[in-house]
Amino acid sequence: MPIVGGLDIHRKQLTFDYLDTVTGEVKRGQIAPADREHLRAWLARFAGRGDVAFAMEGCTGWRYLAEELAAAGIAAHLAEPADTAAARGRKRHAKTDKTDSRHLRTLLAEGRLPECWIPPAHILEYRALLELYHDLRTEHTAWVQRVHAVFFHQGAPRLGEGALRTGQGLAALRAAAAAHLSPAGQLQVATALDILAALEARMDILRKQLRAAARQLTGAKVLAARLYGAGPVTALALTCWLGGAGRFSSSRKAVRFTGLDITVWSSDRKGPPGRLSRQGPPVLRWAVYEAGKTHARASAPDHGYYAAVKDRKNSKRAALSEARKIVRQACHILTELGDDALTAA
Repeated sequence: MPIVGGLDIHRKQLTFDYLDTVTGEVKRGQIAPADREHLRAWLARFAGRGDVAFAMEGCTGWRYLAEELAAAGIAAHLAEPADTAAARGRKRHAKTDKTDSRHLRTLLAEGRLPECWIPPAHILEYRALLELYHDLRTEHTAWVQRVHAVFFHQGAPRLGEGALRTGQGLAALRAAAAAHLSPAGQLQVATALDILAALEARMDILRKQLRAAARQLTGAKVLAARLYGAGPVTALALTCWLGGAGRFSSSRKAVRFTGLDITVWSSDRKGPPGRLSRQGPPVLRWAVYEAGKTHARASAPDHGYYAAVKDRKNSKRAALSEARKIVRQACHILTELGDDALTAA
């Protein structure tokens, strides 16, 4: 790589630092504003060269940089942010955009860059749909909780579990709001119900898109068929974040990537109880946890283990344990499939 460089990503500007290893010349500067048009114009200086490589951190904005670099025939290297920061060592100088881009360039030139996998374009699209669906689900849950909070705050009778799930339950909820809530409380509930209806309509559309995508992806089809509790959405999430040849050398690393491993900080053999690391994609963690909860059914193949953990600990610990099993099994299956997991079924 005669030309090797680093790009530090920010919303307003991109800071570059690249080295011509033949002449020893180093160039630094900024690309502003940070968008496709200005980046494409700046990359034109490398036109016709196939010996250029740039590194960037896997933070918000890396997608369009990787796409533009690939379109210009430049090798794009995506760095894992936490490991990249750790490679900096103890802080000795102020951290700036210039030092960040130089740090990326140095790691890439020395072959020490902690690289991440850059998925194909269709996998990035599926990931975006899954993230949107998860955001809508989270927002839906928040509005349901607001409705329950209004009733409790004004001393109204407690709502049943299915009050917001059926037409009959919604009718009873509106009647209870009119009978027990103040005018402002009634407006709060009416507004929440309108927003919930809009969220559910959009989630129905997205759910159909995700199921169609799961039917088109080889890895998702195989996982949905072989893993109990992994429906189309969960299978698609597992494939989009764990699929690809050589992604993980062991299933334990896949569990760590998902953020379901236990981390313990201790000092002199004393420390708090272990906690989930909660690193990695929240969508994948949510999906496999929901899949793990399905083993509470008596018909589940691993119900005995789930029940034993539930009795010894609690239902959440049991579901987390099953979720880790699902991730490990999915990792083995996707490793067998290799890159075929990401191809059309």
